[in-house]
Amino acid sequence: MKVCVIGAGYVGATTAACLAELGHNVCCIDIDEEKVDKINAGSPPIHEDCLKELLQKHVGKRLRATTDYDTIADSDVCFICVGTPSGPNGEIDLSLIKAASKSVGITLKNSENYHVIAVKSTVVPETTQNVIIPIIEEHSQKKAGADFGIVMNPEFLREGNAIHDFMHPDRVVIGELDERSGEIVAQLYKDLNAPMIRIDLKTAEMIKYASNAFLATKISFSNEIGNMCKMLGIDVYDVMRAVGLDQRISPHFLQAGVGFGGSCFPKDVKALIHKAEMLGYQPKVLKSVMDVNEEQPERMICLLERRAGNISGKKIAVLGLAFKNDTDDIRESRAIPAIRMLLEKGGNVSTYDPLANENMRAIFPDVEYCHSAKDALKDADACLVMTEWEEFKKLGDEFNVMKNKIVIDGRKVITPRKDIDYEGLCW
Repeated sequence: MKVCVIGAGYVGATTAACLAELGHNVCCIDIDEEKVDKINAGSPPIHEDCLKELLQKHVGKRLRATTDYDTIADSDVCFICVGTPSGPNGEIDLSLIKAASKSVGITLKNSENYHVIAVKSTVVPETTQNVIIPIIEEHSQKKAGADFGIVMNPEFLREGNAIHDFMHPDRVVIGELDERSGEIVAQLYKDLNAPMIRIDLKTAEMIKYASNAFLATKISFSNEIGNMCKMLGIDVYDVMRAVGLDQRISPHFLQAGVGFGGSCFPKDVKALIHKAEMLGYQPKVLKSVMDVNEEQPERMICLLERRAGNISGKKIAVLGLAFKNDTDDIRESRAIPAIRMLLEKGGNVSTYDPLANENMRAIFPDVEYCHSAKDALKDADACLVMTEWEEFKKLGDEFNVMKNKIVIDGRKVITPRKDIDYEGLCW
């Protein structure tokens, strides 16, 4: 099929590359000329494992990028993959979705072909029906379900593993306005070995939020158990290793630590809370999930002060800036509140991350950014470990350059040594 993908970010670039890998002719549309030029040069606009290989394999053959929305007119399916960031009260910002929907509508106005619009952007239930469809209908002067099709096709991609997750999904969810719309999108995925769930639009929207909210809940639950284990002298990882063997629970997302971040979990839980409150319902569990997550970095600083004393004037090394390993994404990274608290308390902060230094520099320009963990640790009075990078598990002699070998580990990646004053957050 001929496919257009609007948005060349994390979801859009992955979707475009993987659909090309499945044999479709794909055009990626973005208003950012730099992203477009990168894709056309076979260079990924984001850091994602295996994305570069797919781009170089398909660009110039089945994949290209452009800033021209008119390309939509020649497509069978158009995916909307633009961002939906959090607003001030937790509600999602729909400005990019609205702009994309308007552009799609204008382009379809003069097209005689039948098109299906597939929404991959994460939006709260009823958004596709009440916001996206009316905008497309207004600007196209066409009727959804008759003149064009529309589906909600949420993504379930982990950053750093997005290509694998797209090509080997647990399930493909297609929320369809009508059977014709859903069947066309279903054909795009026919070569994937996965259950296909076809339901209505708002149910598909809710599946995405429920999935992410549940995973976030598992993390905060593990952290709360971990906080209690800490007080009891119990290693929460031993507890959760046994708990995870229960097939009803599974071992995934039970790793206690400094909390979750990224572009999905915090934003989606906040959005679901906001939607619930708009309906007149108070989601107590979801609010607690966020409360626990916000408190974890504070607990790290408390442990640090207990070990190192007054932070003012002391050099504190922060290892790990990305919200998780294998990505350069710092959105909602737990390192952000930790660094902010250190600076507010008068600490001098040195940092290192294999990929995310430059992204974090935009938030904290005056912090020292180092090229290695050893450089960040040099003459440090203490160290916070915030991201579970594989290279941090191999650190050993690097700690010898510290002024005081105090290590507060938020991810259980450091092997304790007799010569290190080591403390784990939840163990």
